[in-house]
Amino acid sequence: MAPDQVAAVRRFNRFYTRQMGLLEDGLLHSPFGLTEVRVLYEIAHRTTPTASAIGEELGLDPGYLSRLLQRLRKAGLVSATAAAGDRRQRLLGLTARGRRTFGALDARSSREVAALLGRLTPASRRRLVTSMRQVETTLTPRAEPTPRPALRAPGPGDLGWVVQRHGELYAAEYEWNEEFEALVAGIVADFAAHADLRRERAWIAELGGVRAGSVFLVRQSDAVAKLRLLLVEPWARGRGLGHALVQACVGFAREAGYRTLTLWTNSVLDAARRVYQQAGFRMVGTERHHSFGHDLTSETWELSLVGE
Repeated sequence: MAPDQVAAVRRFNRFYTRQMGLLEDGLLHSPFGLTEVRVLYEIAHRTTPTASAIGEELGLDPGYLSRLLQRLRKAGLVSATAAAGDRRQRLLGLTARGRRTFGALDARSSREVAALLGRLTPASRRRLVTSMRQVETTLTPRAEPTPRPALRAPGPGDLGWVVQRHGELYAAEYEWNEEFEALVAGIVADFAAHADLRRERAWIAELGGVRAGSVFLVRQSDAVAKLRLLLVEPWARGRGLGHALVQACVGFAREAGYRTLTLWTNSVLDAARRVYQQAGFRMVGTERHHSFGHDLTSETWELSLVGE
């Protein structure tokens, strides 16, 4: 291994830990360290969090993790209950205090990253995010099998997560303003209040027990269903989640008796457009508009469900 390459990686590590404030006594100006905050994150985002699963994911010594969890339980942030099928297994959860504490930390982290990105030009932000994805992909062990996507119906907290992640991701990746998050919130609220589950559905995608994407299928008319709010987390892209979510919509729309599946998107959303094209959708119309703080070109796509 070339010494200059080793030195470059070590230099980047020193820069990154300083830049992100990881050397401070308390992460995000809190009384918690990096590992404690990461454990809280895993508990908050896993469907059935257990100490063994979190320890394996984070590469933590079981004894160290046990002591850390004891501290978090003593602080009133984490609860542990026996699993229904195996009383030897303890399911972890955040208490009401834990949810408030983690929510504040999560929001603070997003604000600090947004402030960091705010110092960059849009082009620089896109290059930075792309480079980060490349680092993550390059360092991901190829020998490990890629977890298969798991799709499920929304549970407690999932609909709020859909709104939050749409707002955060589209602001970070496309600089869309609060109008877009308001649009998403309206769609989600309408679904929560009025969805006819015989003809309308929503799916949450998970990878390794962690939320990784979403999609909604709603009724537009007796013959036409509409695909909405397709989202895949940046860290989960390239693993077939978008395809799996779209196919869930297509399959359900056929079973529900719709004749056409339609969707509305924008020309800048290249990755989503590729997924739609691969699923057999065809673009049937475009329109220029000013929305979410930008001049955009919207696209309407359709998929015929008849005779297939």
